[in-house]
Amino acid sequence: MNSKMRTGRDMFLLMIILFLSNNICAQDAYIHRLGIEGRAGYIFPTSSFLRGENDMRKIMRSVCSAHLKYSFRLPPGTVADRVYGSSYQGIGLGYFDFGNRREMGTPVALYAFQGARIAGITSRLSLNYEWGFGASFGWKPYDYLSNPNNTVMGSKVNAYLSAGIHLNWILSPRFDLNIGATAVHFSNGNTRYPNTGLNTIDFKIGVAYNFNRDIDKTLQPLQQIPVPAFPRHVSYDLMLFGSWRRKAVDVPGGQVPAPGKYGVAGFCFAPMYNFGYKFRAGVSLDGVYDASANIYTKDYATQLDGASEEEAFGTPPLRKQLSLGVSARGEWVMPYFTVGIGFGANILHGGGDLQSFYQILALKIDMTRDTFLHVGYNLKDFHEPNYLMLGIGYRFNNRRPRLYR
Repeated sequence: MNSKMRTGRDMFLLMIILFLSNNICAQDAYIHRLGIEGRAGYIFPTSSFLRGENDMRKIMRSVCSAHLKYSFRLPPGTVADRVYGSSYQGIGLGYFDFGNRREMGTPVALYAFQGARIAGITSRLSLNYEWGFGASFGWKPYDYLSNPNNTVMGSKVNAYLSAGIHLNWILSPRFDLNIGATAVHFSNGNTRYPNTGLNTIDFKIGVAYNFNRDIDKTLQPLQQIPVPAFPRHVSYDLMLFGSWRRKAVDVPGGQVPAPGKYGVAGFCFAPMYNFGYKFRAGVSLDGVYDASANIYTKDYATQLDGASEEEAFGTPPLRKQLSLGVSARGEWVMPYFTVGIGFGANILHGGGDLQSFYQILALKIDMTRDTFLHVGYNLKDFHEPNYLMLGIGYRFNNRRPRLYR
C-alpha cells in the first residue's frame, strides 16, 4: 500500500476517532444500539469484467455481505428527537463476497452511517432512510501482469458509499427488526486507474439490540413535544480542500492515462440561508487549482518510441490550470452530519478541460459548533470523474439552536 493510500486510510480512521470522542462519550441519555445485518445483492454489469471477461468465464451477478453496527440514537421524548426524526448515527463494519475471490478479493468496509424516520406508520413501525460513508480495504486491484481482467477496481483501498430505505419494527423493549433495500457504490475517487467502480442494489435484513431504551418514551406521540421557532438567518461557510488525482488524455483512437498523480487544491465560500432545522441553501464561490487541467500529448505515438512516457506529455501554463466557478448548493442538516449537493459552472478559467459544468456531492462532519471536516467528490458534466475534496471548514454567523449535545 503506497504512502498516499495510507494517508487516506489514516485520515478516515482519525475522522472516526474524533467523531466518537466528541459525540459519543458521556452520552448517557442516548440509546445505544448494537446490530447485525445480512445483505444479498445484484451487481450492475457496468464493465466487460463483470459481464464475463474474467477467469471464471461467467457473469458476476450477485454479492453477499454481513455487517456489525454500533449506533446511538437521540434521547426519546426530546425536542431533538422530534425535529430530527429519531435520528441515529454510528460506526459499521462490513464483510463482502462477490463470488470471485481470486480477482476481486473479499474486502472489508469500515464506515460511518446515519439514519432517521421518514414516516411513522404505527407507534411501532416506521419507514426510515439510512446512508453510509467510509473506506473498504482488502481488494485485489487491477494489475497488468497478475490481475489483468479486473478493470473495475484499481486500488487496494476504495471508498464505500451506501443509501437506502427500510422498515423499522419495534419488536420489544430491547429488539428492533429492519427490512429494506440499499444501493452501494465502491470507487477510488479517481486517485488511481482504472476507476470504473462497482455498483450494487441489496436486499437487507437485520436485528438491533437497544441497551438502555425506555419503551414508554420511545412510543410517546411526537406531536406532544413542542418545538421552538427556528431563527432563520444567513450563515457563511468557508472551506479549504486538497487532494490528488489521475488524468486520462485524448489521443487518436481513444485515451491514455497520463503518468503520475496531480495535485488539486481549492476553496469554497458559501453564503447559505437557513430555512429551518434541517435545510439550508445558497450559492458558493469555488476556486480551484488542478495540476492535471489541460495537460496534453506531444505527438504521443512518436514520442513513446524514443522517449520516456513523462516526456510524451506537456504541462500548460498556470493560467490554464486555475478556475473560479459559481454553484448552487443545498444541504440536509442533521446532528453531527450534513449532506450537501451542488451544481455549478466555471465563469473564469483557462479554457479546455475547465470549460465545463460540475457537480458536487459532499459530507460535512461537525467537529465543534462552527468547524467541520469536509469529504466531497466533484464530477464533470454529470458523468466524468473529477477529484476528491478533502478539507476543513469554518461556519460564520451560525445562529442555529443546538438541540443536542
